[in-house]
Amino acid sequence: MNDKPLLDELRVAFERLDPVPDDVLAAGRSALTWRDPDADLAELTDERDHGLVGARGAGNAGSAGSAASEGGAGGPRLLTFRASGRTVELQVSGTGRDLALSGRLAPASAADIRLRHPHTDELFARADETGCFVLTAVPDGLISLVFHLPDASCVVTSWIRL
Repeated sequence: MNDKPLLDELRVAFERLDPVPDDVLAAGRSALTWRDPDADLAELTDERDHGLVGARGAGNAGSAGSAASEGGAGGPRLLTFRASGRTVELQVSGTGRDLALSGRLAPASAADIRLRHPHTDELFARADETGCFVLTAVPDGLISLVFHLPDASCVVTSWIRL
């Protein structure tokens, strides 16, 4: 018995009725185009929106993808990623074409940084010896940062939506 024709019909039906969103497909392809089995994954452990500190409901921790975290109420998003022995602190500020990332790698270390985005060319930056860095003109959507350290190790942040 050959199930291939049935599986092909099911695939076509799902593609018509409930297609996978283009940005999800692009993120999946992008994740597979660059893999380093020795890289440490820095996962998002804290996210805050500090737009209106002192106002009712402002400054509270938000969940990834929440309306307050999507660049809403006028202030920067503060993100913390943790890997074994490393922390990446990231501030997301601005909107649209003025979106910028500034951050710090701890413990402090120089690093070459690559910003990955499913729909645009990669952006590059350099963290100085204090671990500080800035990326400007960052496209919105899904992003991930890759840190190449002087000792040839690598830290990769989990994907987040800006």
